[in-house]
Amino acid sequence: MSPATSGPRVLQGILFLVCATACFAVLDTGVKVVGATLSVLVAVWFRYLFQAVAVTVFMLPVRGRRLLQTSQPRQQLLRGLLLFTVSALSFISVQYMPVGEFTAIVMTTPLVVTLLAALFLHEKVSALRWLLVAGGFVGALLVVRPGGELFGWTALLPVAMVLAYAVFQILTSRMARTEDPMTMHFYTGWVGALVATLLVPLVWQAIPDVKTLALLCLVGLMGTVGHFLLILAFARAPASTLTPYLYGQIGFAMLCGWVVFDHVPGGLELSGIALIVACGATASWLTARLPGTPAAGAQ
Repeated sequence: MSPATSGPRVLQGILFLVCATACFAVLDTGVKVVGATLSVLVAVWFRYLFQAVAVTVFMLPVRGRRLLQTSQPRQQLLRGLLLFTVSALSFISVQYMPVGEFTAIVMTTPLVVTLLAALFLHEKVSALRWLLVAGGFVGALLVVRPGGELFGWTALLPVAMVLAYAVFQILTSRMARTEDPMTMHFYTGWVGALVATLLVPLVWQAIPDVKTLALLCLVGLMGTVGHFLLILAFARAPASTLTPYLYGQIGFAMLCGWVVFDHVPGGLELSGIALIVACGATASWLTARLPGTPAAGAQ
């Protein structure tokens, strides 16, 4: 066993990944709080501008022109647009759903990736994978509960987000074979920042107070740090080792929902979340064992 896949480096990778999932949970919670008084698009704009400036300031002096070098500029643009779409739908969705339940639905993405790969890329999918896909979707139905208060047109928002995120992950998987992860991170931030800058004048609102500004800074910081921690994590440990820990984000999201909004999921929702975790983690683990399979970040 090589040093890169054992010992302290693996433990460091796990620690970085767990911290990244905590960052993303705090990000979603901050967005939900900010969205009560400020346009979601303003929050999206601030999140991407923060990331773009931070990555440029810290990485450009280190990498120089290498940071800008890409053999797939069109794919970089498409990837940035996809993640911007994911972020916008995510920020809107969390206004209508508890953070924990929303995060659980997001975690069905590996199952949707399997479905899309079978339908459009004609990849062979085993009976076990189909069973996991079906189980994950049953779990999602338990979370939104048709006929319950979470079920309605707003339930389509996280579904659309998961579809976009699945396409984003498939594209990321292909690009990561030739592209530097930090270069991808750089272009993702700037594409999102530029698109948001074009759109934000349509809904611009003045930031009402220092508290809201501080929350926006927190959202930007958590998104930037979270993605950077993911890069550090997957540079230190194999994806098959780290994948199960991605689902820790659901636990952090539920904790944030309880602390900030005094919300605790009911029995059916918890059953659905457990089913999503079991099916999604197993599917992700099976995928991560395939050679050359990278991990995609969130939000």
